[in-house]
Amino acid sequence: MTTRVGLGFDVHPFVEDVTRPLVLGGVAFEGERGLAGHSDADVVAHAVADALLGAAGLGDIGTHFPDTDSRWRGADSLTLLGHVVGLVVAEGWSVGNVDTTVVLEAPKLAPHKAAMEERLAAVVGAAVSVKAKRAEGLGALGRGEGVACFAVVLLVR
Repeated sequence: MTTRVGLGFDVHPFVEDVTRPLVLGGVAFEGERGLAGHSDADVVAHAVADALLGAAGLGDIGTHFPDTDSRWRGADSLTLLGHVVGLVVAEGWSVGNVDTTVVLEAPKLAPHKAAMEERLAAVVGAAVSVKAKRAEGLGALGRGEGVACFAVVLLVR
């Protein structure tokens, strides 16, 4: 095979602790409540990592960075993503592109999209697009209880 596609997904609830930062796509959103998680809970970086691992047939993010391992507590998810990229490259793949869709009611991503795309692209070594969608009031995401992200990646030999 000369190309492979991977799909990633991640979701985390917001925390009430206002001291925990919200990090999406490697960008800290000042003044916003953060997400619950073992690492920094960056759902965008996690979804991209899972898409990369899936496309390369290397398992999932929980296999490589289990929440039972204290080494990953509070970890920067872009660092974890960089490790995943290294695993994928070691298998003879390169990243063609990454496309993400972030589902959240607030905050607005538009002011941060360019920075998110730039930070993610620097780690994966390919173009990254970030899109935002609202859940239109439906379910937990629509009530603003958390953030989810879908990611699709193309790997090429």
